Amino acid sequence: MTMKIPRKLLSWVVAALALALLTWAALREPVQMVSVATVARGALEQSFLEEGKTRLKQRYVVTAPLAGQVRRITLQPGDAVRAGQVLAQIEPVSASLLDARARSQAQAEVAGSQAALQAARQRISAAESASAVAQKELQRLGTLAASGMVTASVLDQTRAQADSAAAALSTARADVQMAQQRLTGAQALLGDEGRSGRGKLLSVTAPADGVVVKRTVESATAVPVGQVLLEIGNPQALEIEVEVLSSDAVRLKAGTQARVLRWGGEGVLEASVTRVEPGGYTKISALGVEEQRTRVILDFVTAQEKRSALGDAYRVEVEFILRQEKDVLQVASNALFRHANGWAVYRVEGETAQRTPVQLGLRSALASQVLGGLQAGQRVIIQPDDRIKEGTRVRTP
Repeated sequence: MTMKIPRKLLSWVVAALALALLTWAALREPVQMVSVATVARGALEQSFLEEGKTRLKQRYVVTAPLAGQVRRITLQPGDAVRAGQVLAQIEPVSASLLDARARSQAQAEVAGSQAALQAARQRISAAESASAVAQKELQRLGTLAASGMVTASVLDQTRAQADSAAAALSTARADVQMAQQRLTGAQALLGDEGRSGRGKLLSVTAPADGVVVKRTVESATAVPVGQVLLEIGNPQALEIEVEVLSSDAVRLKAGTQARVLRWGGEGVLEASVTRVEPGGYTKISALGVEEQRTRVILDFVTAQEKRSALGDAYRVEVEFILRQEKDVLQVASNALFRHANGWAVYRVEGETAQRTPVQLGLRSALASQVLGGLQAGQRVIIQPDDRIKEGTRVRTP
């Protein structure tokens, strides 16, 4: 005989079950939507970014060798000039008689200018030898590179060294021109003592090939000794100046590779550190924080025709390459968070988040090397917030 369950009791049982189910659903932790990244192997670089600016390797400041009336200078910024070309003409003022002290100073200036001229001529010989050696080395490596025995990066480094040696030779020749002009001015001060300068013209010539970068004096006017008339430079011979935090500068050295990003043209330019200045200085950041910085100078490795649009004092962004690894296990840097004096990630196991401590090695802005705690193919939560805890149920888009 079948026992019949009263309908009223059955209704109470169903209601109790429904209430229990609703209570369980209400108390159960909600599912969190998360984004994940996969732990994988690949190449990894450690680097940092800084803003910098280009500058001329050689900037020649042309000054008035004596006091007088300068004729109008017609050259405009950007005009090309050749070494020895007349840049300006000065009509000397009437020279006064010199007392014993002034005459001795003028004679010492002549002697000093003669010594400086001799030293500049000797530097030309040394620069010519260095340039010849650099050109021969470039030719030798060029032949080896054609047969695949030398990498393109080594050839580019050698080409940059040859260009630097050629620039040093050009600088030495310009130094001779400037020393000669100083000697001419010093001799004129002695030779024209007590004479009228009216009707005489002293020509100021260009010390080297280049273009006019800046014109300080335009109209005809009286100028004192040492007045800056023009600035000349070669826009094809550029280098990069970057103000780097001292804590980052200690990790740099001559030869450190770098990339020039967001310079205004297409592609990425290659560069190399040539000098880290030994002295630092204090600079106030945009946030008002005092920072200790030092200047780092870089040479371009990329050929000039690929960066011809760059000029003097142009803004660039430089990425310094501190270390490179070709095949390392890595995880996204934005998946990491601090935990127990170390680092950890939330690993997705099934449908829950599992806090996993990790040991890190090489680090960059986007990825970090994993030395322990994770394996290739595992998924980790990126940018975890305070809603994610051990055991939190998660779901990916």
